[in-house]
Amino acid sequence: MICPVSHLRRIAHDERGATIVEFAIVAPVMGLLLLGAFDVAHTLYMRAALQGVVQKVARDATLESGLSGATQTALDDKVRNQIKTLANNGTVTITRQWYRNYAQAANSQFEPYTDTNHNGTCDGPQGLTPGEPYEDSNGNGRWDATGGNLNQGGAKDAVLYTAAVTYPRFFPLNNFIGGSSTTTVRAQTILRNQPYGDQGTPAVRSCT
Repeated sequence: MICPVSHLRRIAHDERGATIVEFAIVAPVMGLLLLGAFDVAHTLYMRAALQGVVQKVARDATLESGLSGATQTALDDKVRNQIKTLANNGTVTITRQWYRNYAQAANSQFEPYTDTNHNGTCDGPQGLTPGEPYEDSNGNGRWDATGGNLNQGGAKDAVLYTAAVTYPRFFPLNNFIGGSSTTTVRAQTILRNQPYGDQGTPAVRSCT
């Protein structure tokens, strides 16, 4: 007859199967870490690929032929086709915003103005005080704070070219930790159009 005490003592020191239990505890955590690493790595790869094609297309767009609508469409299609090879179910959005120089592009200030009352906006006449002066870069007769002209601009203008792609996550990490089921990657570059002509001189007007 087996002594109950010795039997329990033998079970207490038996480590067979401990590895399976430890693996069952660690495996879910390791799986989430691997999914997270794969997801981040894929996002970085998509961003690098998008930035590369954006740089190439933006350089081609700075040529004089880049003002043509057909040329711009063809260049944008190059970006879309490149991204579709990596995420064929992604949605690609492309925009152009032109500024007179790099400083205005960096500050997203399309039409600079003199902020005489320091309130951060271009104000119209106040009693006997005339409206604050601004440069009407696109000649539309009104002050545009940012991105007032969404196209390629003209000679010597600085163009902010932006491409963004939104696609379903390749790895279902959101099913376990929540969050969005899609990923958005964006690439931008600012290049100046070639000096194939004189840069337009904006008229100085008063805000209304």
